[in-house]
Amino acid sequence: MITSEEPTVSSTGRYTVTQTCEILGIHRNTLREYASSGRIKCGFRRESARKFYEGKEIIRFWRAQL
Repeated sequence: MITSEEPTVSSTGRYTVTQTCEILGIHRNTLREYASSGRIKCGFRRESARKFYEGKEIIRFWRAQL
């Protein structure tokens, strides 16, 4: 279940998968499902190809779940 309180993140910040899961209060597999279905968009770091989520996208996703 997604947290009921609006996340306090920087709109220009970049957050790892672990950080995003902690912010939203969901499991990483749930986040993966949401990203695969297009409900939340992620980026990839060029040097490591790891996923990241922008703060503005985290907030947009959270508001869409209300």
